[in-house]
Amino acid sequence: MHIGFKLPEVTFHTRVRDESIGGDNPFKWEDKTTDDYFKGKRVILFSLPGAFTPTCSTYQLPGYESRAADFAAEGIDEIYVMSVNDTFVMNKWGRDQKLENVKVIPDGAGVFTRHMGMLVDKSNIGFGMRSWRYAAIINDGVVEAWFQEPGLEDNHGADPYGESSPETVMAWLKAAK
Repeated sequence: MHIGFKLPEVTFHTRVRDESIGGDNPFKWEDKTTDDYFKGKRVILFSLPGAFTPTCSTYQLPGYESRAADFAAEGIDEIYVMSVNDTFVMNKWGRDQKLENVKVIPDGAGVFTRHMGMLVDKSNIGFGMRSWRYAAIINDGVVEAWFQEPGLEDNHGADPYGESSPETVMAWLKAAK
């Protein structure tokens, strides 16, 4: 992925809460597009191998969540976390993580991730096709800055973390002023 790359047009199939439905499962299907998430906004998008996984749940997601106000002060309108997981998994993970600031984007079939060139096979650890770990600053649907973990390849033996961390992205924002 390179600076200046326009995000692919993709439709994401999401489930959103709708209290008018009532009952134990007050959710409805709602399709959202790339434009719904990224048009007219400056956002951080970070993508990771899987919801509920250790690095993602212990460091990366909580780090972005706890620093949301600091990112807003640097001109970020939204923070999104994406994974090649369905909307049910992503919504449950968001609730379990008690997210208030970071919003989840389900890329269940990996379509967006594939178009971004970040879809990798992680069958060596039983995951199947997943996202390589990265973060980006997206300005009105165009990549402004790119933070990709090293070693992008299928069935990589490790899950590197550092380049896509909230600390790295914040350092870039402060230096870019």
